[in-house]
Amino acid sequence: MRENRSLRRALALTLASTILWGVAHIWTGRTRTGLTLAAGWLVLLSAAVTVLGNAPTLPLRRLDVVVDAGVVLAVVWVGVIVWSWLVIRPRRVRFGLPLLAVAGLCVLVAAPLGYAARLAYVSNEVVSTAFAADDPAPEVAAPVAADPWAGRERLNILLVGADAAENRPGARTDSMTVASVDTRTGESVLFSLPRNLQNVPVEGFPPAALLNEVFQWGEDHEESGADLLKSTVGDILGLDVDYYAMVDMRGFAQIINAMGGVTVTVRHDIVFGAYREGLIKAGTRRLNGTEALWFGRSRTDSDDYQRMGRQKCLLNAVADQADPLKVLRGFERIADVTKRYVSTDIPRSLVPDLIDLAPKVKEADITSLQFVPPLIRTGNPDWDLIKEKVAEALGEHTRPVAATPAAKPKADKPVDLDRSCS
Repeated sequence: MRENRSLRRALALTLASTILWGVAHIWTGRTRTGLTLAAGWLVLLSAAVTVLGNAPTLPLRRLDVVVDAGVVLAVVWVGVIVWSWLVIRPRRVRFGLPLLAVAGLCVLVAAPLGYAARLAYVSNEVVSTAFAADDPAPEVAAPVAADPWAGRERLNILLVGADAAENRPGARTDSMTVASVDTRTGESVLFSLPRNLQNVPVEGFPPAALLNEVFQWGEDHEESGADLLKSTVGDILGLDVDYYAMVDMRGFAQIINAMGGVTVTVRHDIVFGAYREGLIKAGTRRLNGTEALWFGRSRTDSDDYQRMGRQKCLLNAVADQADPLKVLRGFERIADVTKRYVSTDIPRSLVPDLIDLAPKVKEADITSLQFVPPLIRTGNPDWDLIKEKVAEALGEHTRPVAATPAAKPKADKPVDLDRSCS
């Protein structure tokens, strides 16, 4: 009976020492060691609170430190647990449940820290691989501005879906959409350009060639295809395109799979597969990656413009359904796909600010404007009309945040904004 009480007390004190280092040592009279351990734990706790308080900036910029800190903390914490057990355990204790309990405490502490370190390591790889390196910092760092957007009311990002098929050289950018985001409210307008626009305003570019060939044309002429496409699309829309993000279609399908699929409303049956292997039936469906890819790219029994509408619907659905839990479950798969299939010129230092902006975008209105017939003749586009429609669309979304409905500016002409996703 006495041995059982001693064993229960030893386990209880080991558990207490797991929560607050040094309890077992103080109990056994090792007061100086116990107080030192407790002080060390309080210092680590304060540091953790500081790190979490600066989470929007610190972890993404120094993820390597987060990885090292997680591993070191796990090792030290496990060491404290084992040490506490050794100083408090009864002299005669058999192998079995007591030691399993101590081992369980070690696993309970080490597993979350190890997982967090693993996520930080993978995140560091993604940030280092996918995002552009920042310019070298000046010798004297400038103070951090309260407004990360430096007064810009809108952030314009070109979203590109590229198709590098095996039966042809190079990549074609068959999906081109500029997301214009209000940096204050998160309200966004998606401007979609069809792949088959001709007479593209690029010096030396063949008039009969299509807009989706601009990227590869730039690469073939020793230019940055991404920069050329970004400037070309900006000229067409009358916008300063700040950044681009391009994903290969194969990678897009894998991202959908990592999310566990995406739910969309299919308005009409869509032919599935290059050789009519099947159909994506009309109705509200949960699509896997391959099905979502065909939903967004199929032109069989339809056309480019219907496909653009489905791509817009798919983008909205992914943005709406990519909740943190789904992303966390498939994080490593998403990270691996991002490294292999996504390219962008967004600088690494801007990533934390984009993460801050993302919840606003998710909760705000997302509308879209597609430049397709009959609004635009793809063979001979009216570039001035496109710029006019873009200005009208943004005029609806650039009113002051505190404005009343009566103060909302009115466009002289109706803006063709498609607000549906189904």
